[in-house]
Amino acid sequence: MGSTAHRDTSIRSGPDDAISDIVGLQVGHYTDIEAASGVTVVICPEGAVGAVDVRGAAPGTRETDLLNPVNLVNKVQAIVFSGGSVYGLAAADGVVRWLAEKGWGFPLEAGAVAPIVPAAVLYDLGRGTNFIPPVTAEWGRKACDNAANRIPQMGAVGAGTGARCGSIKGGLGSASQVLPGGITVAALAVVNAYGSIVDPASGGLWEARMPLGQAYDQLARRRVTLPPAPEPQSGRNTTLAVVATDAVLDKSQALKVAQMAHDGLARALRPAHTMFDGDTIFCLATGERALPIAPGFFSGASAWALSEVGQAAADAVVRAILRGVLAAPTMAGLTAFADLPQRGAAVSGTESA
Repeated sequence: MGSTAHRDTSIRSGPDDAISDIVGLQVGHYTDIEAASGVTVVICPEGAVGAVDVRGAAPGTRETDLLNPVNLVNKVQAIVFSGGSVYGLAAADGVVRWLAEKGWGFPLEAGAVAPIVPAAVLYDLGRGTNFIPPVTAEWGRKACDNAANRIPQMGAVGAGTGARCGSIKGGLGSASQVLPGGITVAALAVVNAYGSIVDPASGGLWEARMPLGQAYDQLARRRVTLPPAPEPQSGRNTTLAVVATDAVLDKSQALKVAQMAHDGLARALRPAHTMFDGDTIFCLATGERALPIAPGFFSGASAWALSEVGQAAADAVVRAILRGVLAAPTMAGLTAFADLPQRGAAVSGTESA
């Protein structure tokens, strides 16, 4: 933590400081503590323009090709994150059926719909009572039943229940930011990373400068001693995130925001995007606020405004990742950040990783 820099005070969070600040989105969890696994769903009843950027080398996903800007369908009805590795993809089937019963989806003949539900899974096998968590479509349905537009629970909940972060407990977190022009950008992240949020040289967070809110800021100043790092094992780590905005974006613009949001993942977790991670970030745009048009050659593409949205998405991902790990309790044989032994003096709040 050698250099000195004040905490970033330029970030103005939304009222909830969470993805619930994006009007029209609902978040639901299903948590099985005994299985140390679960499902998290982000539902868009009116549909939202979707995109995805996969940068980990070991992803487990569904319906991601459909989000390519050259492909037909423009909007999605939900994003699903699940534990259970490859078995967790079954949860998306329950979400599809639940949405279809509501009539939410791509319109088909005879009044039927095809809900568009991209999904991604993480590896939490061996952390509960059974090696393979008993994930079924019913877990996805239960997550939908619990969905609401309220501040989502954080820590060991939903898809973050059995997550780990390096050698400590991982979890699920969320954060938001309101840009000067009124556009809101938010993130929800599930942290099951091979990398760590802690600089092993100092014991402090890599991104200690980021404001996390009163419930987390004091905890984030701790310097800690980490347990030994796990041996790399193929395909057993993943950080998943949804970045969402109320801006009007097309699929190409949403893809750019997802790409920029990965910068936040790499700032908060080091190393990131490894051969052992399946790092995947989705972007959802609900289309409530037009991007401001700047004068000049790039005005038609709203390039400056889009870049600001992407930067805010990266910051929101950093804060969501840190909050998710800091909120997680000791469980499933993994020690919480809050329970790690103190190492020297705490970060003063004016230092930076």
